[in-house]
Amino acid sequence: MSPSEKILKKHNLRITQFRMDVINVFNKAGHALSSNDIETKLKDADRITLYRTLKSFEEKGIIHKAVDGTITQKYAICEANCDEHHHHDQHVHFHCERCENTFCMDNVFVPTINLPQGFNVSSTNMVVNGTCERCS
Repeated sequence: MSPSEKILKKHNLRITQFRMDVINVFNKAGHALSSNDIETKLKDADRITLYRTLKSFEEKGIIHKAVDGTITQKYAICEANCDEHHHHDQHVHFHCERCENTFCMDNVFVPTINLPQGFNVSSTNMVVNGTCERCS
């Protein structure tokens, strides 16, 4: 069984060639991708099928939104312990100002924010901008 098949099986999703291809695109990229990036890498990709696939992957904990301060929504592959009940993606995202790629800094965590009583956090994001190691 291929790594992409194992991911789909673990998250109780039907194994299709398109879904495996999308996972493979993420695994090869090494950085967050927009739907347009993925569509460009897949031959004859149907846009609607891709959007539905990305939505189900996010809901199941396969990918997460990689907020990077740009207007383009990007997604990145989740850590192995994410699932449909809880994403463990409270890490920093690094946005390279030269190549425009966004990277997950899996071992650099968003600091805990202590808000006044009555305020409830639903999510936090932290973006660091600069130059990635490839562009430096």
